[in-house]
This record gives sequence, C-alpha cells and structure tokens, in this order.
Amino acid sequence: MKWQSVLPQQCILLISCLLMALEAVPIDIDKTKVKEAHAEGEKVENPDTGLYYDEYLRQVIDVLETDKHFREKLQTADIEEIKSGKLSRELDLVSHHVRTRLDELKRQEVARLRMLIKAKMDSVQDTGLDHQTLLKQFEHLNHQNPDTFEPKDLDMLIKAATSDLENYDKTRHEEFKKYEMMKEHERREYLKTLDEEKRQREESKFEEMKKKHGDHPKVHHPGSKDQLKEVWEEADGLDPNEFDPKTFFKLHDVNNDGFLDEQELEALFTKELEKVYDPKNEEDDMVEMEEERLRMREHVMNEVDVNKDRLVTMEEFLRATEKKEFLEPDSWETLDQQQLFTEEELKEFESHISQQEDELRKKAEDLQKQKEELQRQHDQLQAQKQEFQQVVKQMEQKKLQQGNPPAGPAGELKFQPPGEHKAGDAPSHPAGGEQPLPPGHVQEPAVRTDHVQVHP
Repeated sequence: MKWQSVLPQQCILLISCLLMALEAVPIDIDKTKVKEAHAEGEKVENPDTGLYYDEYLRQVIDVLETDKHFREKLQTADIEEIKSGKLSRELDLVSHHVRTRLDELKRQEVARLRMLIKAKMDSVQDTGLDHQTLLKQFEHLNHQNPDTFEPKDLDMLIKAATSDLENYDKTRHEEFKKYEMMKEHERREYLKTLDEEKRQREESKFEEMKKKHGDHPKVHHPGSKDQLKEVWEEADGLDPNEFDPKTFFKLHDVNNDGFLDEQELEALFTKELEKVYDPKNEEDDMVEMEEERLRMREHVMNEVDVNKDRLVTMEEFLRATEKKEFLEPDSWETLDQQQLFTEEELKEFESHISQQEDELRKKAEDLQKQKEELQRQHDQLQAQKQEFQQVVKQMEQKKLQQGNPPAGPAGELKFQPPGEHKAGDAPSHPAGGEQPLPPGHVQEPAVRTDHVQVHP
C-alpha cells in the first residue's frame, strides 16, 4: 500500500507533485549512513506506484529529464500550468533524439497493451471487439496515433497519473470496507453451522478478543506535538525537553530532498501503531494495522499539506506546529473505535455475494450439464464401436465356417504362403499340372515307365 511516494524528485512538478523520488528509509536508521550512501551516489530503488503503466511513466520522465530545455521549464512551472497542459506544449522544443526515444517508448507501450488485450480476448469468448476498440480503455496515451509521441500523449499521461493517484485513498477505503464486511459475513456464516452451545462459546471468544484488542495504551493524535515528541525521544533517542520542529523535519527528511513525502510520514506512525497491533496476537489484524497507518498519513496530509501536492515542505510543517491543533489536539479514534459499516451495508454486501454465488452456481450447473452431455455422447460412440466390432467378429466366424479365408482389417483376403497347407487342404494346382520351378533349377526329362522292359 506504500506506492504513492515515488519517482525521481525532480519530476514532482511533471506529475502534479504527486510522485516522489527516493524510497524513504525507516526512521530508526543511522542518519549518517544515509548521507554517506547519497554522497557516494548510490542508486535508491524506487518502489512501484501501483499504476498499470508505472514503467512507461518512469521511462518517459527519465527521457524528458535528459533534455536541458525541458528540465528548465519543469523547474519554473507551477501545478496549474502542468494540469492545464501548457507544459506539454514544450515537448515540441525538445531535441530530436529525445523525441525519437519517446516515439520508441510509446510504440513499446502500445505493443504491450495489445498483447494484454489479445491475452484477454483469447481467455474469453469472442466479443467481436478489435484491438483499436479496446485500446480506447487506456487513458494514458493517444491510441489513435500509436507510432509517435506527441504533446497530447504527455498531457494524457500527466492527467491519468494525477487522477489515478488522487483517487487512491477513496478506492483503498472502499476495498478495506469490503474486507471488513467479508470478515463479518464469514464469521456469521460459520456460526450458522454450529449448535447452540458451540455458537455461544464462539460468540464469547469473539467478544473477548475484541475487548483484548481494544485494551491498549492511548494513541496520540497523528502529527501532534505529543506524537512527534514520542518519536523524537523513543525512535531518535533525543531529549524530549529539547524537541525542535525544524531539526525534527531535517532528521526525518531521510533523502534530503527538502520534503516529507507520504512514505516518510507513514514511518513516523510506527510507534503509535505498535501500541495497538502486535503480529503475535491472534486478535490483531495486520491488514487493519496498515489501514490505520494510511489513515494517519491521510489525516496529516489534509491538515498540513496546504497546496495539496502530497508533499510537506519545511514551511508547511513549521506553520502546522504553530496551530492550536498541534498543541491541543482532539483524541484519535483507532479503527476498533469506529463503525466501519452499518447493518444495511452489510446486508447489501451479502446480497451481492449471494447474487455472485448464484451466478457461479448456475455456471457450474451448466458446465456439469455439458460434461454429462459429452459423457453421454462418448458412451454412445463407445457402444457403436463395440457393436461394429461384434458384427465384424461374427462375419469372420461365418467365413471360417464356410471355408473361406478370413478377411483382414481392411477386408482383404488372408492368403497362406505357397507350400503351406493344413491337413485335408486340396493342392492349389490341378492334378498333373506343373508347379513353377524355383530360380536356377533345371528340369530333368520325364522318364516314361509304361514301355520299359525289365530283364532278370
């Protein structure tokens, strides 16, 4: 779930300041080692944004950053210029080799999408749609021109990335809500399979685990002075009486880019989350822990990030520490203290599940009928084959009884080799006739015995 805070820092403006460069380092890492790594130019691996066109987005930005003119425009452009598409028109002024490389990247991306579409079409029945029609589903490039990268492509890429990332939190909330409702649905379905005594035991165990999970130390309001001072003392090992917001900001800007990005902010909440969640405890759900972390980050961003670029500058951070909410915050309600869904929502969710199960059951029944029909046809063919074999066998027996040589598999006669006869068989040549001689044999004159006289 930590995919938002990525991409090279110098590309912040390009994608409406929604993506950040270097992967955040845990807050308890040795800061001097981090600086040494950056000083040596060690490359930091960027985490995935979660966008299905993540690699294409990165490659386009990397190529544009190699053009000096475009890089200068990036440094002076504001968010509105980028969102309005004004920056995209600067693409016409980049060097030829940059445009050539962008053309190549777009052709590769179109080819990749076409392969995905083909795989999808092959996996389902023919829908009658072609590649061009399905390409319209992808909003991060101009599918009508698959060969060259134009200003419209850059504009579409920026707007698609901006929209997708801005909708991330909303989508995540919906998915988590479904997760919680599914848990409750499965629990209730399991209870229906138990007798009364076992059901009561399970209900008691559930309430006990719920109470145990809720029995945890107080969780400080995310982004408040008490919460940050706790990190300052326990994670950073510094004197809480010497807490300084400016020093705190620099200490936790682990990649030294002048911003606290979303991942760096999420790292600040680890100590608070450890009060509530322990992976060793059966009652603690680690999916809920990550949701809690992201909600803390979202809350701080809403309070501190004035220009809504999903990055906290030093100025924004220091301004937030002067507010009353920083010094005297409201209590923070953890997920176990909130009603995540209503009974009506759960019933609607279960109804949807039931509908899906009915559809799957119907498909399973149809497949079973098809299987049975194929089996019936197979059995019928086998019966016909056996009947045919039986007829052939009877015909062979009848031929043998009539003294005719049996027929072969193709109906040909099975003649016996010359000179090999069964007992009682008549010779294959007429009486007195001559048999053919083997090669090289000289026939002797026949001796007549009817006129020969024998003398004593």
